[in-house]
Amino acid sequence: MRMRKKPNLIPRMEKCAQVQIKDPKQLKGTWRKSFPEYDKLWLELGCGKGRFTAGTAEQNPRTMLLAVDKVADAMVTGMERVCDAGIENIRFIEMDALELGEVFENAEIERIYINFCDPWPKSRDAKHRLTAPGFLRSYADLLPTGGEIHFKTDNRPLFDWSVEQFNAEGWELREVKNDLHADGVAGVMTDYEAKFHAQGVKINRLVAVKTEKTKTTASGQVPRLRDAALSDARGKAEEK
Repeated sequence: MRMRKKPNLIPRMEKCAQVQIKDPKQLKGTWRKSFPEYDKLWLELGCGKGRFTAGTAEQNPRTMLLAVDKVADAMVTGMERVCDAGIENIRFIEMDALELGEVFENAEIERIYINFCDPWPKSRDAKHRLTAPGFLRSYADLLPTGGEIHFKTDNRPLFDWSVEQFNAEGWELREVKNDLHADGVAGVMTDYEAKFHAQGVKINRLVAVKTEKTKTTASGQVPRLRDAALSDARGKAEEK
């Protein structure tokens, strides 16, 4: 569902200017120097309205969390949430995940969060999934060996497909779960996650660790995705 444009978007974002980085490409290679008071740099792709963003930053005060979203109309709510709460270790960036290589140098980020991304269920659109091989290789560039991707989704077919891609691209998988909250709420939830959990929808989660075998953008041609159509989490088949 496309988010309705907010007529007051610009003034709302201007009020939260202190937590936004408007030209992140200028900081490529200097992110550490820009935030010397923090021990780590983490990245969240698709931060949306910022519930997970705010909660994660509060639990990790020595980490600077960079929250990325290409939809400013969603991100502004997260910016306001963070400003209202007085959380200092978050910066928001309006950009597409395709631009990551233009913003960060190799091994500049320790951890990446991908929560409830668009499944792009049709086979012809598989390359747009944030866990497709092309994206996984760009993330591998950003992370050092031992760096992590934390991935959550309610869509079981997308999760299973993503597990296959992580394995094929040389990531080490840990904490693979198909019902994350089976024994009670685990970790910080996103707004979507809280809604799904209340409806009894199971949440899938994994941690992927970069190893010496993990493929990067220098590893050669990205494999072509074939017969990659998904069924949604409720069992409805999607056309290829």
